[in-house]
Amino acid sequence: MNTTSYPTNATQAKDRLYGQLAASLKNMTRVMGQTADLFEQLQTDLDAMRVLAGTHAAQFMTVAAELNPEPAEDDASTQGSDR
Repeated sequence: MNTTSYPTNATQAKDRLYGQLAASLKNMTRVMGQTADLFEQLQTDLDAMRVLAGTHAAQFMTVAAELNPEPAEDDASTQGSDR
């Protein structure tokens, strides 16, 4: 009696599919690492944008205050007494 077992087509197919699954998982792990790196860079960029937006808001408020000065208290009381 011959006790040597030969791989069947089903076994070969299963091994091939396990190989594909392993390759897919390895690729997914690599891509998830890249995604994590990109999210870290995005967080850094968002923090920089927040600082830049605050700086620009301060600049706009300064320019607006220079271009549209509020009337002085004396001017307002003088205008009211002219009536």
